[in-house]
Amino acid sequence: MSDKETHTYDVIVLGAGPVGENVADRTRAAGLSTVIVESELVGGECSYWACEPSKALLRPGLLYREAAGFPGVAAAVTGPLDASAVLAHRDRMVSDWDDQGQVDWLNSAKIELLRGHGRLDGPRRVAVRTPDGDTVHLTARHAVAVCTGTTAAMPDLPGLAEVRPWTSREATSAHRVPGRLAILGAGVVATEMAAAWQALGAQVTLIARQSRLLGRVESFAADLVAERLRAAGVEFRFGTTIAAAARPGGPEGEIQLTLADGSALVADELLLATGRAPRTAAAGLDTVGLTPGEWLEVDDSYTVTGVDGDWLYAVGDVNHRALLTHQGKYQARIAGAVIAARAAGQTLDTARWGRHTGTADLEAVPQVVFTDPEVTAVGLTTEDAARAGREVHVVDYEIGQVAGASQYDPDYRGRARVLIDPSRQVIVGATFAGRGVAELLHSATIAVTGEVPIDRLWHAVPSFPTISEVWLRLLETYRDQRHSS
Repeated sequence: MSDKETHTYDVIVLGAGPVGENVADRTRAAGLSTVIVESELVGGECSYWACEPSKALLRPGLLYREAAGFPGVAAAVTGPLDASAVLAHRDRMVSDWDDQGQVDWLNSAKIELLRGHGRLDGPRRVAVRTPDGDTVHLTARHAVAVCTGTTAAMPDLPGLAEVRPWTSREATSAHRVPGRLAILGAGVVATEMAAAWQALGAQVTLIARQSRLLGRVESFAADLVAERLRAAGVEFRFGTTIAAAARPGGPEGEIQLTLADGSALVADELLLATGRAPRTAAAGLDTVGLTPGEWLEVDDSYTVTGVDGDWLYAVGDVNHRALLTHQGKYQARIAGAVIAARAAGQTLDTARWGRHTGTADLEAVPQVVFTDPEVTAVGLTTEDAARAGREVHVVDYEIGQVAGASQYDPDYRGRARVLIDPSRQVIVGATFAGRGVAELLHSATIAVTGEVPIDRLWHAVPSFPTISEVWLRLLETYRDQRHSS
């Protein structure tokens, strides 16, 4: 492309991560000419620095611990994990940070790719600074979709720049195991990376202002994760934070941390896992009357509010509705359909659960935390219900009492919880904590989004002996609770 002229497309997508790719795929499938702009790797954060590499690092440790505790198998498990083989596996899973396969897919879908940093340059206009220093100007006939995602939120700590801490990117792409790893945070990134690097041979210390891990999940699930991490050797410093950090020996020296409670800690690397910030500081928001660096507020069609006309969309993490790859892709499918419908002059289906309405990212967000044990949840937690003033019936069952769980692990420990709306007799939330429960989550998601009546769920018969039989036990427990009340 030349910087001497303006190139016009029906749709311009900023960001070629999973969300941007899905928006572009839907608009291109609707016959709209689409260009996608990306300054880094096509495939985005999830493919190269988040979902894929983190799970590649976690799975070997989880498999090792399961095998090491299973009768008849434990004796065959000798020695520690082969860290170099695990890191090589991680590299393969991210295609050695080569995005050619993703570029090939864009080409097959007839989506044009423009490499460079794209920023808004007024209504329906985008300016792209290319790697060779040129500026290419783009104009959209129908829509510009901002799918730039998030970046690690960095706390304001004295000495931070000199310490050169890890963010989630370095934590998932490092090529050596640190002897001592300090992690600041108590959320998903912090707990997953604590599990992964402790299993690979690091001595992990997790520091958190909070009094527990995973503050957004049910407390019983968080307690099980903390118990297993302690058993694996992870140390916890709850109720404090880092007051100062220094690396007096230079880039390869040890990190000296002073904590707010007055204690000290020495580490070889420091991971800051303290949340995410929108990647909008350099997105040109000021050219359309918005504030750079802020989250983009949208309606349920993912159209940005505060901008005249229905042309600007914010899809995925950047709108702060649900910071998960699968939810961003859900939003992308809806946003793509909205863009296509508006381009064709069609009326939008804006009903709850309608074709052009985002509902699941507010009411039924599924998530898996890939720790030991796994934690999966969808819909409300008990704390969510209490904050909203919603009456729910809480039903718990120990998963280890299910025959299929005993087959999976003779010493299985885990718990299932569902929240039932007593007036409508439907499930509005579910949490499972235990080994192998990730595959239970979609059934719970269907029950919540489909608002399946409890009486109908009795006819959904789980296979024996599987862990999914816990669904039957939950229904039986609820029936018995109602009869005894």
